[in-house]
Amino acid sequence: MSGGVIVNQIRTLRFLAGEMSQAELGKRIGLTRQTVAAIEAGKYSPTLEAAFRIAEVFGKPLEEVFQWSSQG
Repeated sequence: MSGGVIVNQIRTLRFLAGEMSQAELGKRIGLTRQTVAAIEAGKYSPTLEAAFRIAEVFGKPLEEVFQWSSQG
């Protein structure tokens, strides 16, 4: 399977959550700041568990945080 990419709204959601840092988000979901940065930049796809944890931190449904784009 190819030709697509997972895009996310993490940067926007962090900003709206009082400019939460990548380190703070990582701490709350059990990942490193570097991993959060890679996910946010679209360089790394999170595990399903990590994706759900990120959505939970922001109180959003998964599909509001992550979207599949076939334009990759």
